[in-house]
Amino acid sequence: MATEQATENYTVEDLVALNPYNPDILNDLEKFVNEQVSSQTYNLDANLSLLRLYQFEPERMSEQIVARILIKALMAMPGPDFSLCLFLIPEHVQMKEQFKTLIVLSHYLEFWDEAAKNRNILEVVPGFEQAIQAYAVHVLSLTYQKVPRPILAEAINIEGLSLDKFLEYHAANSGWIIEKGAQSQVIVLPRNEVNHPELKKNAADTVPFEHITRIFPVLS
Repeated sequence: MATEQATENYTVEDLVALNPYNPDILNDLEKFVNEQVSSQTYNLDANLSLLRLYQFEPERMSEQIVARILIKALMAMPGPDFSLCLFLIPEHVQMKEQFKTLIVLSHYLEFWDEAAKNRNILEVVPGFEQAIQAYAVHVLSLTYQKVPRPILAEAINIEGLSLDKFLEYHAANSGWIIEKGAQSQVIVLPRNEVNHPELKKNAADTVPFEHITRIFPVLS
């Protein structure tokens, strides 16, 4: 009853300011995350408070809510929000597929943002962007069996008709298969010993995920 009265009399921001470690506000903070998604607003402090509460009460953690917090943090880049949030999420949760995807995506975004800032340095060497795009595709092939079109677009920094041509080229020359997904196209990548472990001949050939996540912040 006390929690209901507090919710009625205070905003979520007030509740966080008064006592950010109060487990009674956890449900309010989860609802607030969904409100941020539906209203296209953002409150980093409230989201960090929720992640801290999850640390104290891991059995109450909602992976769906955590994923939404990370996506909102990605949208705030190049700010440090994503790293601040990720620091509060247990490693075993980070290793789940949807969170691995967001972590890899964060590195793509960081790389292209830094590349844009340093274009005057990079443009003196022709072919740099194309080489990094090729490497991004290589990394994706080590991480995914299927890649949603938006993830690929962020990874190689190409959109629209240019991306259509890029997909057509690789469908014709690299064995890519383009499928229609529920919300966007899905690119099926060729099978290899990393994205299809059953093909693996030697465990020593495995590329650890932590190596992949270090690839893209090369300019920072």
